[in-house]
Order: sequence, then C-alpha cells, then structure tokens
Amino acid sequence: MEKQSKIYVAGHNGLVGSAIWKNLKSRGYNNLIGKSSKELDLRDGSAVESFFQSEKPEFVFLAAAKVGGIVANNTYRADFIFENLAIQNNVIGAAYRHGVKKLLFLGSTCIYPRDCAQPMKEESLLTSPLEYTNEPYAIAKIAGLKMCESFNLQYGTDFIAVMPTNLYGPNDNFDLEKSHVLPALIRKNHLGKCLETSDWEGIRRDLNLRPIEGVDGNASENEIVEILGKYGIAKQNNGHVTIEIWGTGKPMREFLWSEEMADACVYIMERVTFKETFKADQKEIRNCHINIGTGNDISIGDLAKLIKKEVGFSGDLVFNTSKPDGTMKKLTDVSKLHALGWKHQVEIHEGVKKVYEWYLK
Repeated sequence: MEKQSKIYVAGHNGLVGSAIWKNLKSRGYNNLIGKSSKELDLRDGSAVESFFQSEKPEFVFLAAAKVGGIVANNTYRADFIFENLAIQNNVIGAAYRHGVKKLLFLGSTCIYPRDCAQPMKEESLLTSPLEYTNEPYAIAKIAGLKMCESFNLQYGTDFIAVMPTNLYGPNDNFDLEKSHVLPALIRKNHLGKCLETSDWEGIRRDLNLRPIEGVDGNASENEIVEILGKYGIAKQNNGHVTIEIWGTGKPMREFLWSEEMADACVYIMERVTFKETFKADQKEIRNCHINIGTGNDISIGDLAKLIKKEVGFSGDLVFNTSKPDGTMKKLTDVSKLHALGWKHQVEIHEGVKKVYEWYLK
C-alpha cells in the first residue's frame, strides 16, 4: 500500500474497524473511506455495488460483521449466519469485480472445532464439529475465508483472511445482552461498585450513555435495580452486592488488545501476500488463513477476579453453573504469524487496566 492509496475500512466505527482506522492514520495513510451502517448497508448488494463503482477503493479491510457473545449467538442464530454471509458475499464480490488490489477479511477463532487440539493450528479447520452455541456465525466466517482462498486460486486476487482471537479495547460493545465476556465483566463490575457505594449519579450516567433494554438514567431507582438484577447485578438482603457470571468460570480464553490486532492487520496488508500464506510444496492449497493472537490464555474465573480488583468492586462474584460454559479451551497457535514477523506486546493485566480507563472516560 502507498500512503496515498485509497483504502476502504468496512466497519470503521466498531471495535476492530476503529482500531484499524487509527493505526492506518498513525502510519500516514490519509486517503481513507469509512461509511456507517446507516450510510451504507453492507447487506444490500446493490448499495455495495454502487459504492464500489463510485468510490473505487484500491485496498479493503473487511472488518464489518454482526457480532456478539454466547447469548446473542445462540439466540439470534439465523441473523448471525444470514447477515454475515450477506456482508461477506457483497463486499468480497464487489472487490473482485472492481479490481481491488488487496483485501483483508477478518474472521474469528470460533471457526475451529469445539474439541480442537490446543493450541489451535490453522490446519485444524474443518476436522471435527463446531461449538453448537456459535455454529451459525462460525460457518459464515469459514465461508468468508474459503471465499477469499477460492477467489485467489481461480482469479489470482490477493485476498487474505485473518482469524483474530477474542478482542477487547476502545470502542468495544458494552451492551449487557449482546457483548462479549470481557466488556460485560468490566461493565458489571463497574455498576456493581456503584451499587454497593450507592453511587446513583454514576449508575445514572452509565445508563444514560448505554441504556439497558430502554431503561436509562431517568428511570426510578426501583426500575434501575430491577433491570440491573435481571443482568445479574444485585444487592442482597444482607447488603452485599453480587455479580452473576454464566458458567463455572473454568473455561480458558485468550484475549488480544484490539489496537494490537489492528497493527497485525496493517502489517499483513503491507508486507504479506497470499502466496506467503501456504507452503510452496502443498499439493492442495487450503488453510491459508492466519491466526492473530497472543498464544497465552486465562480462565474466565481469573479474568473476573482480575477485573474485580482493577475496578475496585468488593462484592461477590457468583458463578451460575446451570448456564453453559461454551468451549472449555480456545488458544491459538500463532507460530505462523510469528514466522511472518509480528508478535504482540500488551498482556492481559495491562490491557484490562487500559480498557477500564477508557470506559471511565
């Protein structure tokens, strides 16, 4: 990519896209295009086609997707597979038709089998069944990486697929119904701390910024207590505040600071071609995607304790073992990424501190 290259970042307002946008700017790329979902509905094929026809981007970061945690994935199964397939088909297809020089497609490590050998190597893709709770989303992402691979093999394009591990950082989604585990724990601990100290000004400010099911800071104390209780943040009869966490707390998860993920993505776009994503002597060219992660993990229970300490919440963490755990261990093998010359720097303790500071601001 040249500094004056026209670069389209699909999903530039989200956790992933905003980090990529910021990283590109910091490297001196100024000819960037971003459209909100209201300005351009990527599920609308004709709208996407018109956008590529008029804007003619040279490079594309496909970071737009319908995303969510275990509850959202399991509840809105049709939406997750249908909308993600539509976004991918429209953007990748238009990129091919309009001669985009290079495209980076962002997937997720949920593409790997539920009982995948750990750490998860790129070669483990499609070797056994997926985790049921996010199967529709995973299938959509597998289709996206295979689409990139197939366009490259048939048409000689340079479309690269990367599979980031669990991400967190600035502009994350803190919606308690739809967020991933780390931002949900940040917000729950923050609201729990406010509740135990009777900091109603803090609670109302939080709800005004991010209403929960339509309940904002203007609601009565009873309404607020009720909605917080529904999402597992409750003051018990003895005065102690408890925070409910789904599952046993035993599952192991890997987390990558979103701004580092963005750095890895831009690094790959600048320096890596499709031909470098597989071995030259491979008879069958497949599994060309690249894992992006840290290669380190932490249990959900230990993560919750780490966040509790950072936030300053002194109540109790209660694990609801009747709720699903999901996959027990998900750790990426990042040897391919390291061989290409990139390695993470931000560890989870530093990242939790940084993301809570961002949330407070």
